[in-house]
Amino acid sequence: MEKLAHVPLANVADLLLDAICVVDAEGRYLYVNAAFERIFGYQPAEILGTRMIDLVHPDDRARTLQTVDEIMGGQPKPHFENRYVRKDGQIVHIMWSARWSEADQARFAVARDITELKRAERVQAALYAISEAAFSAGDLLALFGHIHRIVGELLPARNLFVALRDDNGMLDFPYFVDEQGQRPEPQPLDSDALSALVVRTGEALLLTPDNRDSVLPPGRRLIGHAALDWLGVPLRASRGIIGALVVQSYDGDVRYTERDKQLLQFVSDQVAAAIERKQIEARLHYVAHHDPLTELPNRDVFHDRLEVALARARRDNHPLALLYIDLDRFKQVNDNHGHDTGDMLLREVAARLRQCVRESDTVSRLGGDEFGVLLGQIRHPEDATQIAAKIHHTFDHPCMLGEHRLRIAASIGIALHPAHGDSREQLLRCADNAMYMAKSQGGNRFLTGAIANDTDATDDPRSD
Repeated sequence: MEKLAHVPLANVADLLLDAICVVDAEGRYLYVNAAFERIFGYQPAEILGTRMIDLVHPDDRARTLQTVDEIMGGQPKPHFENRYVRKDGQIVHIMWSARWSEADQARFAVARDITELKRAERVQAALYAISEAAFSAGDLLALFGHIHRIVGELLPARNLFVALRDDNGMLDFPYFVDEQGQRPEPQPLDSDALSALVVRTGEALLLTPDNRDSVLPPGRRLIGHAALDWLGVPLRASRGIIGALVVQSYDGDVRYTERDKQLLQFVSDQVAAAIERKQIEARLHYVAHHDPLTELPNRDVFHDRLEVALARARRDNHPLALLYIDLDRFKQVNDNHGHDTGDMLLREVAARLRQCVRESDTVSRLGGDEFGVLLGQIRHPEDATQIAAKIHHTFDHPCMLGEHRLRIAASIGIALHPAHGDSREQLLRCADNAMYMAKSQGGNRFLTGAIANDTDATDDPRSD
């Protein structure tokens, strides 16, 4: 103890792991110990006489100055937290214990670096938030928005994109936020893009001006504009690597480090699990609402959309039309050429029907060789007849199905709202009756409900 008593106080202060700072009434550094350089990156000689507030993170300056006023007003602050910008540009989180000495006209403060503690807290919060987003997000696009926000709380992420591989060996970019570029087109997984390299190798990749020549393989390129810093990590899910999560920077204000790479890789597993969960949910939803053969909406979806369209038609007082389509002599196709050919024919019919209507209309496979078309918003009842004629005409062309060249025809029944009913059941029954009337007259024609109920009904002039 006696030997320690002769050690200069400055030497003792330099042995401390926390930084000690003395700042005058104008906010300029009068003294810092050796630990100041370890925490903030500046040597004491570089910092003495400079303003304390200049080192504070811009977003924390107003709050810091308010706290300084309180300290100088006689309120000691034992646990004040804010962020500083190190000499190398990195952000550090500081816990301050500070008080004002009226006699010395100076503030005395001890700074403890709590960056790692804050990082751990943010990572835990991010993992929880990603898990929550997987449950709360309505779809994948909404989930990507949540992920972007969450990652942005861990590290700078103004420019972030997600690359996902599909079953056909292609890499798609369902989420692409970039201040200098547009979302790229899908590309082969064996392309020379860095994101494809990350997916193929399963290895995180950090590219900076300092390591570009040694890290960037010959012939590789970046998605979009050439970034100053590029950081991508693989998304590892239960079924393997499903894609990559990438952040990039175009200016020196945002730089990425090996620590950022480790951080992003750490949370990427949770991100991948959340994406996989949403993909499974989307697939199950799709399977539950679509015909597996033609990929058209199924009967339940058709009925639901018809109910919605009817409610809108009643509200806006506009007509809608329902077409009921049944293929003529389809059983002969199965009997003569096999069910595989029949399935190919159904897919071809579905494709042709889609081409005959607008995107806002609904084409559905109702079952077997029966299809429904919902024209939710038409201006005139005659519009439905024109669409039916268009569908009728599209079957004039033969279908090339493997080695078979087949001709197909259809019977079409048309029901109109409000002329033929005001409920789903009435319209479906009317269209179905019209379709059977057309079939009973030889098929290969279309009839409206009104004509179907008329014993003097005439055929379409182009009918056989």
